[in-house]
Amino acid sequence: MNCTFDVTVTEYPYRAVIAVAGELDLDSCPYVTEATDALPLRGQTLVIDLSAVTFMDSMGLSMLLRLRRRAENESGTLELCGIGEQVARVLELSEARPLFTCVPCP
Repeated sequence: MNCTFDVTVTEYPYRAVIAVAGELDLDSCPYVTEATDALPLRGQTLVIDLSAVTFMDSMGLSMLLRLRRRAENESGTLELCGIGEQVARVLELSEARPLFTCVPCP
């Protein structure tokens, strides 16, 4: 794993927060997927904290879209927080921004 990349999982009774730090790309997305796959989402909220993401490409967007679909399929919800300028630009250019619920970071 890239030493400038980190994924931290914090579980609460009705939600889990996945904090991502570094570049969210082809090399790092599998680590986020591995962390989220281990979490049951049945009726729970999954919050992806992107406040420390320095770069996100189309692989990061694809991963977020897959997480959104998984949450919906498992009667859960996906929320994004800490969206920086670069991540916001990717969401806007791809016209995917309306598909996500953005909240303040916990």
